Amino acid sequence: QVQLVESGGGLVQPGGSLRLSCKASGSFFRLYTMSWYRQTPAEKQRELVARIGSGGSTNYADSVKGRFIISRDNAKNTAYLQMNSLKAEDTAVYYCNLEYAWSLWGQGTQVTVSS
Repeated sequence: QVQLVESGGGLVQPGGSLRLSCKASGSFFRLYTMSWYRQTPAEKQRELVARIGSGGSTNYADSVKGRFIISRDNAKNTAYLQMNSLKAEDTAVYYCNLEYAWSLWGQGTQVTVSS
């Protein structure tokens, strides 16, 4: 059974940077579409932040374009989200998501942007 383990969240000042990691178990990581979502207590649905396909194509939410970069290292079974120029409104729980014939979520990691 595939599992996702996220890491890298924390507290950062506005304008700062963080890098989130999402490591998947198993042998077929290269086939998966990997995404990062986020959710705040005020929102009922998770917001798609960024997605990277198995071939490396990417797409981003308008709110993070030019600031966040999604990437993947298939040799390490890991997807990353590099977050730069962070703003207070980026504060949320960030979730990693795997899509193949099925979908799987990570446990979530808190990102807090505050001075």
